[in-house]
Amino acid sequence: MRYLRYAFLGTLAVCLIVVALANSAPVTLWLLPQDMGTLIGFAPSVTVPLFVPIFGGIVAGLLIGFVWEWLREHRFRAQATRERREREKLEREVRKAGLREEGGDDVIALLENAPAQRRA
Repeated sequence: MRYLRYAFLGTLAVCLIVVALANSAPVTLWLLPQDMGTLIGFAPSVTVPLFVPIFGGIVAGLLIGFVWEWLREHRFRAQATRERREREKLEREVRKAGLREEGGDDVIALLENAPAQRRA
């Protein structure tokens, strides 16, 4: 299975390198439309190879998707944390009461822990 993962990652790397080499022409990216930039007097731009905005868009989309999913699943993680704390609290109460944790019968454990006078 490890070799399949390495083969997939290698193939993906080769494909990304081929895309980057095929799209290496320079492209100018403007922060604002040119007409609005000249009107305001602020028109920053940057010239980069075409593959930079392509890969940047892919990475930005992945990050937005991961963050969106993490936020969406917050309620499930919070519920799991509450249930874990409740379980730990109950386990502490069981240990404090002197009951068995080996999966034995709780009634027998209570009788074993009861004073000898009550059993007679």
